Amino acid sequence: MRYQLLNEKSLVFNQADPLEVSEYVNQHVGSHRLRLPRSAAAEAGLRHRKAGVIDLCRVHYGGSVRVVSEGLADVYHLQIILRGHCHYEIHRETHHFSSGEILIINPDDPIDLTYSDDCEKFILKIPASLLDDVCMEHGWFRPREGIKFIPIRYQLPEIECLMNLLNMLCQESEQGGGSVQVFGHYNWLIANKLLTLLKHNISRECPTLKSVSFDRLAQYIEENIKRDISVDELARVAHMSLRSLYLLFERCADATPKNFIKRRKLEHVHAALTDTTCPPPNVTAVALDYGFTHLGRFSECYKATFGMLPSDALKRR
Repeated sequence: MRYQLLNEKSLVFNQADPLEVSEYVNQHVGSHRLRLPRSAAAEAGLRHRKAGVIDLCRVHYGGSVRVVSEGLADVYHLQIILRGHCHYEIHRETHHFSSGEILIINPDDPIDLTYSDDCEKFILKIPASLLDDVCMEHGWFRPREGIKFIPIRYQLPEIECLMNLLNMLCQESEQGGGSVQVFGHYNWLIANKLLTLLKHNISRECPTLKSVSFDRLAQYIEENIKRDISVDELARVAHMSLRSLYLLFERCADATPKNFIKRRKLEHVHAALTDTTCPPPNVTAVALDYGFTHLGRFSECYKATFGMLPSDALKRR
C-alpha cells in the first residue's frame, strides 16, 4: 500500500498489552470494549495524531480480537483496512472487509468488529458537527435523524482523492508546524470529500428546504423580540453549531444573527412609531421596550435604517 498514513513519529505503543492500547483508544478515538482470547500476547501497537477537530489513528492488536460498542456519540469512524481482514456485524448482517477496503461507521450505530490476527487499521475520527457545517454551507437538506452513510464496501481506488488528502494531513501533523488555520482547511476539505464521494441520506437536490430551519428561528425571534436573544440561545433552539447558524443566516438573510435581530427590533419600533391607529407613543419608552438602552446609538441606527430620526418618524404620522 503506497499510503504512509502515520509513521514512527506518531508511535504511542509498540509491542504493548492490548488492554493498554484499548484504554488509550477509549480516551481518544471511541468508546468500546475489547474481548481477547485467554492468552493474548503483548504485541499491540498504536500511532495517533490530533489534526484540528479530526483524530488520526493507526492500530493493531497483535492477535484476533473482538471490539464491541453500543455506538459512538456524535462522531463518525472511517476505517481503512491496511492489512489482514475483519468482520463487521450490524443489523444481523455480517460484512467482510479485507486489506485495501474501507468501511464507515455512523454515530450511534452498534459496533461489533472482529479483527484477524494480522489486522491493522487506519481510523479517521470526524465529529458530526463538522459534517453538519459542510452540509449547511452547501445548502443541502440535512435529514432530521442526522447524516447517515450507507454501509457499502469501498475500495481504495474509489476514494483516491480522499486518501491523498489523508496522506498529506498525516504528514502535516507529524511535521509539527501545522497551524489551527491549516488544520481547519484540511478538516473542511476532508469532510467535503466524505460527503461527495460516499453514499449517504443527504438530499442535494432540495436546497430551498434550508429555509425551514431559518423560518423556525425567525418565528422564535418574533415571539421573543423584546428580549435580549443571544446567538448561543438561537444555536440551542436550532440544534446546530454556531458555524452552521451563521451560515444559515448568511444564506437566508444576508446578515449575521445579531444584525438580523437588531433589524427586526428596529422594524418593530418603526411600526409602533408610525402606527396611526394608536395614540402617539413615547420614543424613549418604545426604544427601551425593545432593548435599546443606549438612546443615542439607537437614533443613529434608526436613521441609518429608515433615513430619518425616530422623532421625525413620529412627526410624520
